[in-house]
Amino acid sequence: MNNKKIWIVDDDKSIRWVLEKALQSNDIDIQTFSQPDAVLKRINDEEPDVVITDIRMPGMDGISLLDRIKKQSPNTPVIIMTAYSDLDRAVSAFQSGAFEYLSKPFDVDEVISLVKRAVAYKQTNKEPSTYSSSDKSNSIVGSAPAMQDIFRAIGRLSSSNYTVLITGESGTGKELVAAALHANSPRSSSEFIAINTAAIPKDLLESELFGHEKGAFTGANAQRKGRFEQADGGTLFLDEIGDMPAELQTRLLRILGEGEFYRVGGHVPIKVDVRVIAATHQNLEDLVKEGKFRDDLLHRLNVIRINVPSLRDRKSDIAELSSHFLDKAAKELSEERKLLKPETQNYLETLSWPGNVRQLENFCRWITVMAPGSDICIDDLPPELKEEKDFTITTDGESWKTIFRKWVKSRLVNGDIELLKNTMPLFEKILIEEALKKTSGRRHHAAKLLGWGRNTLARKIKELNLDL
Repeated sequence: MNNKKIWIVDDDKSIRWVLEKALQSNDIDIQTFSQPDAVLKRINDEEPDVVITDIRMPGMDGISLLDRIKKQSPNTPVIIMTAYSDLDRAVSAFQSGAFEYLSKPFDVDEVISLVKRAVAYKQTNKEPSTYSSSDKSNSIVGSAPAMQDIFRAIGRLSSSNYTVLITGESGTGKELVAAALHANSPRSSSEFIAINTAAIPKDLLESELFGHEKGAFTGANAQRKGRFEQADGGTLFLDEIGDMPAELQTRLLRILGEGEFYRVGGHVPIKVDVRVIAATHQNLEDLVKEGKFRDDLLHRLNVIRINVPSLRDRKSDIAELSSHFLDKAAKELSEERKLLKPETQNYLETLSWPGNVRQLENFCRWITVMAPGSDICIDDLPPELKEEKDFTITTDGESWKTIFRKWVKSRLVNGDIELLKNTMPLFEKILIEEALKKTSGRRHHAAKLLGWGRNTLARKIKELNLDL
């Protein structure tokens, strides 16, 4: 990466300084700018290898700067930074041709790796594809690292018609992701039709999906178009695809492969142009092994896979989500907007939320109607939440504390000494590995989850000789 020119654009001097020092240490020629206008003047005479720009700046925002750079220097990769990440900004960045979308605070090592990839990308002389669309509202809320990954995926898929498989527990918001994929796609002006394959009786599902001809069965008094015909030109969302009967899996496979099907009782093939997005809370690979799901259908559906995290894996979003749902509930019910006291909010973040985001939304509706005052304390919570204890239950009905206590007793009985000294590295190793797994390797975010500084985390990884 010698002699590579990297331009940094940010009105925050501290961000410019951090990036400059980090990248300079990797033998990169750095130029910093506090104003976008200075970049546009400079780029007329000199072409950088990579531009890193903040999205919010006085005068001209990062998206506008990205558009201008692409007109003047279309092959230059542009990395967008933001401390205010949401789906709309992520999609807008990618649709404007951004190389990557980076959330603040960021891991310096991640930035260095990203810049190296951007430089390599430029050397291929490829231009990022763009797709222009109008702003679309969305209801996906969250800023946790796992949600940022989803926003990036939606942004990258905004110009494609690829089949997508969405996985995640019930209540995590899989249909919202599907709707966002449609709304930010070339098919956005056409129909988005959602159907829960598990909610429709088996003997009716075929007609629901594919339609039927008059007289095809008792009660079929007229020809009826199915969901695939209704979604022609648009998107069909098949929720709980793992529950689809085997015979219908075969018919779905034909549509995905050939784009045509027969109505129930029909003899003329019907051609449709439909993007299929499927979702499931089940492990389809396990269902394939059990003979309950077709292997070839799984491969057809699994072109792009997006996993929606459970709420317990994105607890940092609970405050933002609860605020959003309380606003929504107050408007829906024409009630006073409730406010969660800090201790109440903290308590909510300790709960397991087995019903995920859907449970949290219903809780906000309950609070809006049932809580007597405007400021919500822990005593105002519904009984099932007040009674819940985080980390209480294991598969054997014992708390982790009880299990750990038994383990300590057994080690002492065996004559172990220096138990704390020998055990702490194991605890730290597990905590570090799981935190990094949760943040997809982002050390800055992992350190935050653990309550450490980034340098402390780096030191611990070195001390424990972790192969990460």
